[in-house]
Amino acid sequence: MTNRRTLIAVTSLLALLGTTAHAQTAAEKQLASDKFTLIAPFPAGGPIDTLARVLADGLGKRYGQVAVVDNAPGAAGNIGMERVKRAKADGHTLLVIPAGNLTINPTLMPKFPFDIQKDFVPVAMLAKTPNVLVTNPVTGIKTVADLIARAKAKPDSLSYASPGVGSGLHLAGELFKSQADVDILHVAYKGTPPAINDVLGGTVPLMFSNLPTVLPHIRSGKLVALAVTDSARTPTAPEIPTLTELGVPGVVVPSWYGLLAPAGTPADVVAQLARDAAVILAEPAVRERLQGQGLSAWDIQTSAFDAHIREETARWAKVIKARNITME
Repeated sequence: MTNRRTLIAVTSLLALLGTTAHAQTAAEKQLASDKFTLIAPFPAGGPIDTLARVLADGLGKRYGQVAVVDNAPGAAGNIGMERVKRAKADGHTLLVIPAGNLTINPTLMPKFPFDIQKDFVPVAMLAKTPNVLVTNPVTGIKTVADLIARAKAKPDSLSYASPGVGSGLHLAGELFKSQADVDILHVAYKGTPPAINDVLGGTVPLMFSNLPTVLPHIRSGKLVALAVTDSARTPTAPEIPTLTELGVPGVVVPSWYGLLAPAGTPADVVAQLARDAAVILAEPAVRERLQGQGLSAWDIQTSAFDAHIREETARWAKVIKARNITME
């Protein structure tokens, strides 16, 4: 009888512990109540699409719900942003977005249709990738010191390409010019591929680019990597120094991507989504997938992410105004 009572007691305790271990919070119950839509406001392919699909897969499995990625390109990302702004604030419609839409466009676009702080809630930083300053070997420029010396000896003799006016890579170039005290002509293209093609062809000598995009050309010797624009060397190409190491501080400009929800999303739901994103991005298979695109997870959540957006917005506003950059 004693053994039987002991067995019943142990069984009851294990059942209780199991129930407690799997008990869902109110936020988890809310998130498990409906399907997820991850809005990627740019065409399929590339880091935004990859991150959205990684999160959709992870959230779908986590909550036993359908999770889809909706690519909604157009108007420099504004179409997708508008859809999230107007979505129900319940944690089921989320926005995966690059830094420029949050920190550059509000200052650069004369009629920017959003107030980032009022229309959206920052959930988490997701990932980043370093940018790199490259040149065509025919220039004879092998180091940042060579570049600065050439630019100072022959003002206006050098130019650099970018994917477009106001892009993060354009502003990286303007920040470099300011910090290095040199004058290099900006040549804007309609997208990254034509810009890279002209640098490879020798039409334009220099470019700031996402490292993963130009790494094959660096490895093949078609481009020379002068420096990365990050706070530390990247494991992807540790032989490339940072600009800070080379005497040009302040040009820390990685490309990064974040997750946002509509304004009014409950704080506990936002916090739970941030935790979920961190867990998903920490999975070895996910990290390997991101590394394949030159991305590394960058976990900054909620209030810290909000502070980062505000700081970066103020930083780029100064650069835009000081360099008199306009969309016209």
